[in-house]
Amino acid sequence: MTSFFDTDNLHQHISKQYDHELLDIRNRVLTLGGLVEEQVESAVTALVNNDVELAERVIADDYKVNSLEVSIDEECTQIIALRQPTARDLRLVVAVIKTITDLERIGDEAKRIARLSIDLASHYPKKNQLTEVEQLAKNVRGLLREALDSFARMDVDEALRVVQGDRMVDREYESIIRQQITYMMEDPRAIPVSLDIMWSARSLERIGDRSCNICEYVIYYAKGKNIRHISLEQVEKDLRET
Repeated sequence: MTSFFDTDNLHQHISKQYDHELLDIRNRVLTLGGLVEEQVESAVTALVNNDVELAERVIADDYKVNSLEVSIDEECTQIIALRQPTARDLRLVVAVIKTITDLERIGDEAKRIARLSIDLASHYPKKNQLTEVEQLAKNVRGLLREALDSFARMDVDEALRVVQGDRMVDREYESIIRQQITYMMEDPRAIPVSLDIMWSARSLERIGDRSCNICEYVIYYAKGKNIRHISLEQVEKDLRET
């Protein structure tokens, strides 16, 4: 008869529980990612449609993002303290901690866009002034969605595609800035509106950057490589050699 205190059974039980904890933090990151996606989409909708009520809801719901981020961070801290993970497991926990930090900051950017949309409500811009911002937002939301997909599957190839896609987002952001500067030079009365649009575009550009950060953590977990501060070309070359 197998003893309740059989060492092999005990180790197997601990191992299964540990695996469950690692799976749980990954799943909770995706829950947080879904919540942040909703916040970004609502903030952009509020901006484009001049919807003050929706913007206020985005601001009010920011606490949900913060609370979940804190909860996941605490769970990661417990895993490190109790399980003392090593190698690949440790990289996963580190990747999760870094990812939730970026997701929380994306939530902050969504809240900032919502506040700017409320400010714009009193001097709502012409629809064509927001056309490029709307397109930028669409592409940024796409990057965020793909970044979360790459995290869900720990897919290095998809992570690289997101990093490549961020170059287009940067170009679109620069185009919006040039456009708004032109508007301000032509008509000083446009300055308040243009500044709010520029700050909104800046927040969207930052969301794109943070989506790229998440992909860097995916590559760090999967390949054990820290690719921050390395050119995209060098990253691709290094990954081909691994």
